[in-house]
Amino acid sequence: MAAFRDGLRALGWPNIKIEARWGGGNVERTNAYAAELVGLSPDVIFAYFNAQLGPLSRQTRTIPIVFVGASDPVGARYVESLSRPGGNITGFTLYEPSLAGKWLSVLRELSPSLSRIALLVNPATAVLRGTFYNKALSDAAASLGIESEIMNVSSSEDIETGIASLARQGVSGLIVAPDTFSEVNGDLIVSAAAKHRVPTVYAISRYAKRGGLVSYGPNVPDAVRRATTYVDRILRGENPADLPVQAPIKFDLVINLNTAKALGVTAPESFLLRADEVIE
Repeated sequence: MAAFRDGLRALGWPNIKIEARWGGGNVERTNAYAAELVGLSPDVIFAYFNAQLGPLSRQTRTIPIVFVGASDPVGARYVESLSRPGGNITGFTLYEPSLAGKWLSVLRELSPSLSRIALLVNPATAVLRGTFYNKALSDAAASLGIESEIMNVSSSEDIETGIASLARQGVSGLIVAPDTFSEVNGDLIVSAAAKHRVPTVYAISRYAKRGGLVSYGPNVPDAVRRATTYVDRILRGENPADLPVQAPIKFDLVINLNTAKALGVTAPESFLLRADEVIE
């Protein structure tokens, strides 16, 4: 929200009225908020992640929507194509399937003896019912001789149980798929990973700053600020159908050395030199 407001202010909208809603990972509440916002007939709607964009796209085909973070917008039929969306929706993607291989390689570099990797995801809120990264992860893990599994979760209890089970299966690591559910339950995931001593990689840097081992992914505030340029252009009369969907341009690698020490993980000097931020 800070990046969004700052971006609009810099573009000449210091006093724009913003009606904000946050579903907190609750599907029913998010659906209700989507209907409520559309009912207000705003000039433009800003949506974060698929969990928010999906309900909004079903509520209106006319009010312009700018998103950040929706994965596979063509496959999900939010837009006709990336170069020419063709409808009332456009925006900025954050994640693509190939990132699963990158996340695995980050963990493997920190834990060379890694023998098993799990992807934590909630099918109810994640893109493509939680299958977006499956093939890329399976292929990357197979190429490294690592077993892979999908940890489907839908509650806080599932998170604790799943991570505890993973910890009992040899030298294991965890990838937390970026999603509204993992955002809401971020502190719980970080805590459970620390408790059961499971090296974990996250897609968003604030997890590493809150105690997670390592994160790699697009710089979200940067993407949000870029999205405000589309909000600005739409408010000034441009058609979202003509504004191409854009990919992220800034990625961050962040490692928490305090957590690494607690887990007995030693980060190579080359890794530390590549990191955008090292938390000590």
